Amino acid sequence: MALQCGIVGLPNVGKSTLFNALSSARAEAANFPFCTIEPNVGVITVPDERLDILSDLVKPEKVIPTVIEFVDIAGLVKGASRGEGLGNKFLGNIREVDAIIHVVRCFDNDNIVHVDGRVNPVADKEIIDAELQLKDLDSVEKKVQRVEKMAKSGDAKLKKQLESLQKYKNHLESGKNVRSIELPEDEQEVVSDLFLLTAKPVIYVANVDEGCIHTGNHYVDALKKTVADENAEVLIISAAIESQIADLEDPEERKLFLEEYQLAESGLSRLIKSSYKLLNLVTYFTAGPKEVRAWTIQRGWKAPKAAGVIHSDFERGFIKAEVIKLENYQKYKSESACRDAGKLSIEGKDYIVQDGDIMHFRFNV
Repeated sequence: MALQCGIVGLPNVGKSTLFNALSSARAEAANFPFCTIEPNVGVITVPDERLDILSDLVKPEKVIPTVIEFVDIAGLVKGASRGEGLGNKFLGNIREVDAIIHVVRCFDNDNIVHVDGRVNPVADKEIIDAELQLKDLDSVEKKVQRVEKMAKSGDAKLKKQLESLQKYKNHLESGKNVRSIELPEDEQEVVSDLFLLTAKPVIYVANVDEGCIHTGNHYVDALKKTVADENAEVLIISAAIESQIADLEDPEERKLFLEEYQLAESGLSRLIKSSYKLLNLVTYFTAGPKEVRAWTIQRGWKAPKAAGVIHSDFERGFIKAEVIKLENYQKYKSESACRDAGKLSIEGKDYIVQDGDIMHFRFNV
């Protein structure tokens, strides 16, 4: 599953520095707007200690983790919804991603120029929100016009659609993101074809200086307060520190560096895990002497669909799934021992795959 998170924010907030730390793909990080003009895509490994556990038990030839793609999208400025700066390109790029990582500047540094000449994370967030909302409002209004014409026939279904569209229009006009509106599923379906930008799930990254990575600061507090009604996570990260960590190739050196800053794990590791959770993803594993591998699926998928991420034939010819829970694999040390102990279950087409399941699929085509 090629799932993507788009990294967005105003110019010079630390987007490209963060992306560079995330990925071996190097975007140009420079002290001027629009240094990232084409979206840079980095394929990032999802940290998962369960892979290490399985690898130690199975001793495979190779271990293959699951991944998420991060896209560094060109900086946005006021007026983007009308095509200002790289507005049309930015909005097109963001429409294609599954979730948004919104980087907000929460540090003072006279040597790094802010595009508006001041540091104000709430205002920065509102600039981007306003541009995305204006674009969404334009999309909704165009559909309102189409449905209005058709609803003149007296069709009750079209009148209901028009009422739902008006709710979205009013919500956007009040300066709120679509993700914060609470409507029944049938009313949400009315805008599903519009792929609204402010409907996408979001994580806010408060980019702070080194001294604030544990406590945050008044900028972070202000940001948290302003996003409180969005049910969105705010992660405190220092892109400058993450950049230093990423430059350390020796795992032991990285460990010592983290200990020096009293960090249990890097901010990027937390960001990747949070992105995975935001996209409502879970992982199942296949394990054998050739490879131990993590597979990404949506939470709630049934066994046949989950099997299809390995190969379409697995879904088409699905018969049964053999499932072992990780705690049992750890306890009994092997698949055969789990089978002998009655800890290997045989599941059918209605089985909902759980996060951490170790699976083997039976199929016939």
